[in-house]
Amino acid sequence: MAVHIVWFRRDLRLSDHQALAKAIENADQADDTILGVFHIHPALTDSFTVRHDYFYETLKAFVDHTNRIKFQVVFLYGELEESFGQLLSSIDNVKGIYFNKDETGFGKTRDDAFESWAEQASIQTYSFIDHHLHGAYELLKDDGEHYKVFTPYYKKWRQLGKPESWSIDEAVLTKRSAQQSSVHQAGDEAYKRIMQQKTGKWKDEAGEKAAHDYLATFLEDRIESYEKERDFPEYDGTSQLSKFLRTGSLSIRTVFHAVQEKRDQMHNDAGAETFIQELAWRDFYNMIYAHYPSSHDKEIKEQYQGIKWRTDEEHLQAWKEGKTGYPLVDAAMRQLNTTGWMHNRLRMVVASFLTKHLLIDWRLGEHYFAERLIDYDPASNIGGWQWAASTGTDAVPYFRIFNPYRQAERFDPHGRFIRSHVEELKDVPTNWIHTPHEMDKDKQKEYGSNHYPAPIVNHQRARQRALEAFGGS
Repeated sequence: MAVHIVWFRRDLRLSDHQALAKAIENADQADDTILGVFHIHPALTDSFTVRHDYFYETLKAFVDHTNRIKFQVVFLYGELEESFGQLLSSIDNVKGIYFNKDETGFGKTRDDAFESWAEQASIQTYSFIDHHLHGAYELLKDDGEHYKVFTPYYKKWRQLGKPESWSIDEAVLTKRSAQQSSVHQAGDEAYKRIMQQKTGKWKDEAGEKAAHDYLATFLEDRIESYEKERDFPEYDGTSQLSKFLRTGSLSIRTVFHAVQEKRDQMHNDAGAETFIQELAWRDFYNMIYAHYPSSHDKEIKEQYQGIKWRTDEEHLQAWKEGKTGYPLVDAAMRQLNTTGWMHNRLRMVVASFLTKHLLIDWRLGEHYFAERLIDYDPASNIGGWQWAASTGTDAVPYFRIFNPYRQAERFDPHGRFIRSHVEELKDVPTNWIHTPHEMDKDKQKEYGSNHYPAPIVNHQRARQRALEAFGGS
């Protein structure tokens, strides 16, 4: 009897799961079994943020699912190689370990080290590109170099065929499930600890079932208007799928093919095409991070590596708390702090404000997003921040600085989004909603905005300061 081990990480689902599908395919002998594993590193439990809270809720939904179909998943705890070594010593005839690999950041470092350890231990591993439609090294220019600009990358990306979804029969998992009698007490206790940490806030929007429900709702109700409404935060116009893609409770292949199928039924496919382009951005930023592994803490464009960022704790804190005196910026930051999510258009606005208006280091903003976003994806987040800071490969030019007032007038013209997140401005008339500080004091008191802060920087002066800082780099 051979055992095929599937190592689950940020792919917490049973449907359209490449590593799992390959394990089932290779378990071709009558008595072959499949064992699921989830490893908990001690560092995972060192801190607790909303991102951890959401991930733990997703993990619980996954475990509940595997328990329902009686597919065994064991928990390991401790240093990676040591805990896997203990597991393997308790199992006879391990045929292989299957996992969906990471190409960037901590995940790549971990996977490379694990592959080396497994090779030395004579353990066969099978790893797959599963988190993206195309891997970081799959799309290259004709000269063999990687792309640095999105538009030509996307043109080639769109022409390439996309991987098909993997069909998985849960009945086969039930039948093939290993019965691991050895109790991994440290892993079980670690799982109980993190389950005690989670707040339960996300239980209705985490896990595979919720992911497929969200996808169905998006395809039914919002994809046709996606192109027009996705930039307006007052509308429920985005897909809300990013948190499911990040935790892996939803496969990127499943999303792509569902959107393609819907697109073929639409009279106007602009919404579907725009959304598909967003999926390509995920692949693009993953590719950029893979080729610039130090971009998490170093500007990609060398000429901007010497920028003198301002150190201003008061301004940084005002930005974090949504108290800058710029209503759209503040509404966006309060949305983040309250919901663990921020509208994509607003992510660009607040990142531009921090790096250009306040001239504060983009890394500080990126770290704050890492703490607060339940859909935090390192490659996309780092890429987005370097784009806004004008330091990335395909970034907005440094002299093109978002005007927060113009962004507000254009994308929240009636101030409905602002009022929904900034309590002090909920009664302010539309003609003052973007510049409440310009009302006289009697009007501010009348509309209850007298406790809302005045702008912490002057737009024109801040813009000029940014131009000088970047232009002189």
